[in-house]
Amino acid sequence: MQIFFTKYEGCGNDFIIIDDRKHIFPEKKEFIVKISDRHFGIGADGVLLLRDHDTLDFEMVYYNSDGSEATFCGNGGRCIVSFAKSLGIIGTETRFLAADGIHSATVSEKNQHICEVKLEMSNPVIYSQDEHSCYLNTGTWHYVEFVKKIEDVNVREDGRILRYQERFSPHGSNINFVEFSNNSIKVRTYEKGVEDETLACGTGVTASAIAVSLINGHTQFEVRTEGGLLAVQFKRDNLSFTEVYLTGPATKVFEGQLNIG
Repeated sequence: MQIFFTKYEGCGNDFIIIDDRKHIFPEKKEFIVKISDRHFGIGADGVLLLRDHDTLDFEMVYYNSDGSEATFCGNGGRCIVSFAKSLGIIGTETRFLAADGIHSATVSEKNQHICEVKLEMSNPVIYSQDEHSCYLNTGTWHYVEFVKKIEDVNVREDGRILRYQERFSPHGSNINFVEFSNNSIKVRTYEKGVEDETLACGTGVTASAIAVSLINGHTQFEVRTEGGLLAVQFKRDNLSFTEVYLTGPATKVFEGQLNIG
């Protein structure tokens, strides 16, 4: 049996997306690991399933490349919105369900392959913060560490050490290294579930902007990742952050068919 898939990327954060409204995708860890592999499979940071929802436009189900079911993925959310538009499920606006709750988004086509997607994120929960770091949840758990020269950071090694620290158990945390000046931020992220540095992380970019705002008070940021530029904006009242939006490109790369036995 074969099923169709589409490969998308958001600033280099790449996903296998499947229209699973008929619930035919085999949700088995070994299969997800296989198709996510960059040598023996399609290659991706994660797998996204689009499913029907009774009252919303659709439901998003997300798996990390290691086969674990994830919480929320910001770039994945933007990419699946673009995918839903290509299917004719939505127009320029949408509301959909993800693991962390309901999200809204607007989408505009730049060309036949690229859309600009503005996604409303969850209101963050801040667990701890000081002048050097911040630990918070922006749809999933993120630790932000401020650095002076981001290019000098060994993200794979330093991120792996921090990711497994006892203070983040039992769920672990994504790790973000952040260099900033005013409302300009550079971010590099070690992503749990991928267990490596990814070229961009939407929830990590959002967490980094929130963390910097706690220091300098800005509410709009241009964020440079290894894979490109994203924008974050929000409203802030002391430690309360609302109307949090992540904006950036969602690009269709290619499509094909998967053999599932």
